[in-house]
Amino acid sequence: MPEPRHTGRREVLRAATVVAAGSAAVGITGAGSAAGADGHKVSAQGHKASAQSHEASAADNVAAAHDRPAPDNPRFTLAVMPDTQYLFDGASINKEPVEAALRYVVEHARGDNIVFLSHLGDLVENGRPEEFAPISDAFRVLDRRGAGYSVLAGNHDIDARTDDQRGRTPYLDAFGPKRMRGTPTFGGASPDGYNTFHTFRAAGRGWLVLALDWRPSAAGIAWARKVVARHPRTPVILTTHDLVYADGAGGEARLSENGQRLWDELIDGNDQIFLTLNGHYWPAARTVRENAAGHDVHLHLSNYQDRYFGGSGMIRLYRFDLARNTIDVSTFSPWLLAKAPGRRNALERREVELTGADDSFSLPLDFEKRFAGFAPVVPRRPRPAARMLVRGTLAYWRFDGGGQDGSPADEALRVRDLSGRGNDLVRVPVPGSPADALRWSAEHHPDQPAHGSLRFEGGRPPLRGAFLRTEKGAPLNTATFRSGFTVEAFFKLPADWESSRNAWSAILSRQGTLAAAGKEGDPAEPVATLSLSDGHALQWAVAPLDQDRNVTNWSHELPLGTWWHTAVVNDGRHTTLYVDGCPVARNPATSANGLTTLGLSWLLGGYEYDGALDQLFCGWIGDVRIVGRALPVGAFMNAHS
Repeated sequence: MPEPRHTGRREVLRAATVVAAGSAAVGITGAGSAAGADGHKVSAQGHKASAQSHEASAADNVAAAHDRPAPDNPRFTLAVMPDTQYLFDGASINKEPVEAALRYVVEHARGDNIVFLSHLGDLVENGRPEEFAPISDAFRVLDRRGAGYSVLAGNHDIDARTDDQRGRTPYLDAFGPKRMRGTPTFGGASPDGYNTFHTFRAAGRGWLVLALDWRPSAAGIAWARKVVARHPRTPVILTTHDLVYADGAGGEARLSENGQRLWDELIDGNDQIFLTLNGHYWPAARTVRENAAGHDVHLHLSNYQDRYFGGSGMIRLYRFDLARNTIDVSTFSPWLLAKAPGRRNALERREVELTGADDSFSLPLDFEKRFAGFAPVVPRRPRPAARMLVRGTLAYWRFDGGGQDGSPADEALRVRDLSGRGNDLVRVPVPGSPADALRWSAEHHPDQPAHGSLRFEGGRPPLRGAFLRTEKGAPLNTATFRSGFTVEAFFKLPADWESSRNAWSAILSRQGTLAAAGKEGDPAEPVATLSLSDGHALQWAVAPLDQDRNVTNWSHELPLGTWWHTAVVNDGRHTTLYVDGCPVARNPATSANGLTTLGLSWLLGGYEYDGALDQLFCGWIGDVRIVGRALPVGAFMNAHS
């Protein structure tokens, strides 16, 4: 309890158009190395749990290896457990709800990518050894799985009149540095043992959790500042027992007296601290404050001891999604969730999940922008063409060696095939088009090997623009790709792209019609094309060697004004279309082997219909590569090292 508060296909659609940084890779169930610092140093042996309380069974080791979180997944989860004191109160002991919550965390570690758990203090009611013994035993659920977690002292865990210089206590005996050294995420502790820091890797970068005492002393705060300073590029989540409170349900959180001190002496001047979590008070609440750097710090309070069964072992899951720039938060009781609905009593049914505005919410957070002040994203450097020439490369074109940004491409332009196989591209203008219908550009996809592109100004009516094509006799013109292939390109559509002017333009296509190849379908369509539909969705439509008609893969509609990477991969049997390394939904299961050829040219930025130039591309095209085999997803240009 807290103290008193002091403060159809193309023809159908065509017809419609006519009218239309880091840390160790560790997590909640994964072991790894962690760097020790500040007071309690961590040795290699220090990561091993004691034989009495932390030895994992063979089965647990196997499970931990199987369920280890994915450190580079842009989505990960932080579990939070607030005050559990009423479940460990003198002779009134019930560790089942806490054990159920901890079991839920380890059992869902892989599915939810749960990387860490933080307890916010007030583990027990009276700070006695006989209360700490059962909750200490409950936490062995995490110990046995090699989990990363932190605990901190609340006012009921120790003498509330003291700060972190209080000396030895039953809390420190149960959850002090000696125990924490057995966790894979432990980074170090203050000399007194009551303040700790923990590091883990998630979403491809390192993160740091500060777990501070109920009342950090001046020495404790100085230690915390030192820890942050020693990790200058790492985002920090600060956990402590007392920081913000609210006067009533739905009220905005406010700093307590201790919280104001922490803000003034630690949080405000350390831009890396972007999120704080505390318990102690109820009801749940949150607020946002601007720090000295002018950036938001999110301050969250969660505590459910006032609810049925001392909170029923409630946990809160913070689901970080760096792909969506969002943190999704949910609060529930795994103990009650595990009960059959028909066996829950009337009060339990109300406590399974909490849906109030401060218990279940989504927090928009532009992580890259928020962290830019201390960990800016370094643009990827261009990579030499030689590094892109993987085995089986038949053609590789890039546009970083031309004229100045915005200057017209020369009418006699020849783009060399860097694979060395002689599939050079030459410029072909549409009569009457302006000289700048094809321009050099410095724009590029952030993961593109070459930092440059060509800007195509194609459109109709009337037909205008320019494109590139392989010359007669180029080896690529007769390639059949019977052993599979990978075709990939970087491209961007302008914000003013319009269906009436730009639909059905191709990034890459092959001359020759289905009719000329003896294939069924729209007889005027080309034998191969990677095009944009009238709804700017990607279409890969080709005539395989082993099919009587063409086969089509479709992407979703791609937002304009954004760079994309696409790859079409055929393993000799099936074809899969990828966008930014992700397979699309409309990949047919139809078998498809090889590509039909009439020995004619490939066109970059051009599309022929019924044997005549029909549409030219509008937008930017970056690197294009064609490989005579199926590449694994990790070898696509945007992931190729």
